[in-house]
Amino acid sequence: MDRSVAPGDDFVRYAVGKWIDATEIPADRSSLGSVAIIKEKAAARVRGIIEDAAKAPAPEGSDARKIGDYFTSFMDEARIEQLGVDPLKADLASLAAINSHRDLSAALGASIRCDVDVLNLGVFYTPHIMSLWVAEDLDDATLYRPYLLQGGLGMPDREYYLGANPRYADLRATYEAHIANMLRLARFAEPEASARRVMALEIAIARAHVSLTDTIDVAKGNTVWRRADLPSKAPGLDWTAFLTTAGLDAQPRFGVWQPTALAGISRLTASEPLPAWKDYLAFHTIEAAAPYLSKAFADEHFAFNGRAVSDTPQQPARWKRGVDDTSSALGEAVGKLYVAKFLPPQAKAQAQEMAGNVLRAFGARLDRLDWMSPETKVQAKRKLANFRVMVGYPDKWRDYAGLQVVRGDAHGNWRRAGLFDYHRNLAKLGRPVDRGEWFMTPQTVNALFAPCQNSVTLPAAILAATFFDPNADAAVNYGALGAGLGHEVTHGFDDNGALFDADGNLKNWWTPADMDHFRAQSKKLADQYSAYAPLPGLHINGEQTSTENIADLGGLATAWDAYQLSLTGRPAPTIEGFTAQQRFLLGFAQNLRAKYREGALRRQIVTDILPPTPYRALTVRNLDAWYVTFAVKPGQKLYLAPADRVWIW
Repeated sequence: MDRSVAPGDDFVRYAVGKWIDATEIPADRSSLGSVAIIKEKAAARVRGIIEDAAKAPAPEGSDARKIGDYFTSFMDEARIEQLGVDPLKADLASLAAINSHRDLSAALGASIRCDVDVLNLGVFYTPHIMSLWVAEDLDDATLYRPYLLQGGLGMPDREYYLGANPRYADLRATYEAHIANMLRLARFAEPEASARRVMALEIAIARAHVSLTDTIDVAKGNTVWRRADLPSKAPGLDWTAFLTTAGLDAQPRFGVWQPTALAGISRLTASEPLPAWKDYLAFHTIEAAAPYLSKAFADEHFAFNGRAVSDTPQQPARWKRGVDDTSSALGEAVGKLYVAKFLPPQAKAQAQEMAGNVLRAFGARLDRLDWMSPETKVQAKRKLANFRVMVGYPDKWRDYAGLQVVRGDAHGNWRRAGLFDYHRNLAKLGRPVDRGEWFMTPQTVNALFAPCQNSVTLPAAILAATFFDPNADAAVNYGALGAGLGHEVTHGFDDNGALFDADGNLKNWWTPADMDHFRAQSKKLADQYSAYAPLPGLHINGEQTSTENIADLGGLATAWDAYQLSLTGRPAPTIEGFTAQQRFLLGFAQNLRAKYREGALRRQIVTDILPPTPYRALTVRNLDAWYVTFAVKPGQKLYLAPADRVWIW
């Protein structure tokens, strides 16, 4: 804390100022905050699990053997150096043999993966020309629907290609040089000329893209095209060739999340020269594989994606990359070992109790709403009653029997893991929705709300300080994890979640007057965030971060009430001179401490639906109790008059 600052002038500085002064962002990171610190601890734990599996090989075909072999293969730098570019030769030869539009369409279809998740994980962009997302049908959450989404960009967002800011202009030049460097490493004859073609093509793709604000508008995303209509609605691509190699040709209908973008990309496949597309596919094949190839490829990949884009000075240690990659490929197999070792039953039980109090508190807040009509309130209560909170780990573990892991084949293991996950998602189509599916692994430091399932997922790894400490003061735990749980519950009622009914369908359950009030308050909160400028001339886009701002606001207020419920009538203690109310609010702010490098901060503002973390702590400005607790007065910098404070849930 920095007690020389008045809370009403700079609450973040007051809560974590000395930490900001004393903390250096590690050289291998672009930012540092509570989540990153907990991730480091979780990674060290996972490293121990994986290295144990590598040291004592388990029976052939077992999950433990696959974990050990996957990690060992990634860590075998001598073998990877010996192979050089050889792992790519077959793929690059296949791309070089493309000599028709049909061949191109087939190659593009073969390249897509399930690497986006619009509603659950907030993952919106992919370097594949299009991406598949298999999720609940927005109109009938008992069925799965295949969604096609825009992709094809190697930089984080269309703004990086089209924005006038000098920073973007510099990055465009750096990116083109990076493309040439990658192609040169793969022994292309004219890498500079190829890079120019790739860059021009990606600029054209960026022009076809819709904005992030439009992408996160779920109502706009609920577009359905029949299979037979694809050639007329998005002419250019050979859809039969594309869907056949993608394994989707038998699907009768598709969700098309960004119709204008997909139509624009489809046109480009016919209008742009075939050599440009061949160079494009070759570059992205190399770029995606680079972390699993020799040091020259991995270093060049980091030089652009880490150093140039995010200002990260140093590549993470190889063991960290190996742990992350193994954990991604065999997530629940690793997670099963993680929870057995690191999730005490009492910690899970305590978190479940907190979740119960948060749900009760939110229900009580619904009862007290004076702006919502009785008929809408009945539907809101019905929806809340259908919520499930899943803590720690799934009831049923994922089966990795079909994943082949070959010791000594780092690139092949990564490639097969990607295809394994893709085919796992394809297999969902035509089957009933699995409402017990986890979209995060137990060792993931995060949480999520799944709107089509009305479920909150709280993985085991997030049950760590500063989010949660089973031995800590309850006020601090509720300010941190309680607010996080409240955040996820409120996602069910944010400006996207509120569009889903109690059964998880995209179906209106509001009266027009109630929805008008909700949207007006949401707009007021968005305007509040749009006034913040973390970098000179670069403001937060309050509409882009609206869902998260609403969730933070509702989560904080709900956690405050849940803490009162946890006391069961007992007086709240004062500890080290701080009241329980002060400790609760400090727990909230201190859990949101963070520092950024400029490139990472810019990327967060432009490409993320979450505002930069310290600005999330400023949610307190809308909580009446904050003003009382810290004696915040008119004239102080953060003071908001009561009429200017936003209260939704």
